[in-house]
Amino acid sequence: MRLSNHPILTFRRGEKISFFFNGQPLEAYLGETIAASLHAAGIYHLSDSAEKHRARGFFCAIGQCSSCMMLVNGRPNVKTCTTLVKPGMVVESQQGKGQLPLWNNGK
Repeated sequence: MRLSNHPILTFRRGEKISFFFNGQPLEAYLGETIAASLHAAGIYHLSDSAEKHRARGFFCAIGQCSSCMMLVNGRPNVKTCTTLVKPGMVVESQQGKGQLPLWNNGK
């Protein structure tokens, strides 16, 4: 759910775009964070705790916790509450702590 009317604030939405979450296309607006776009689409389960595998959702919204970390365009541990959504972006649920891809650094 997105707010459309507010007694004090004015909402200026960016262009409507689409991105993918776990293989499913979703709509968002330029200027929104990934987590806000997922929340607006009714997706509240963003990650699981590393040790006890308990569900985590949209919590701090300022990048200070680890509740919203996901795999974005193949990159693990992206804080989706501070990362803006982009057209065609691929967002996936992350299992565990996430692993960085191996790079050979040109060797």
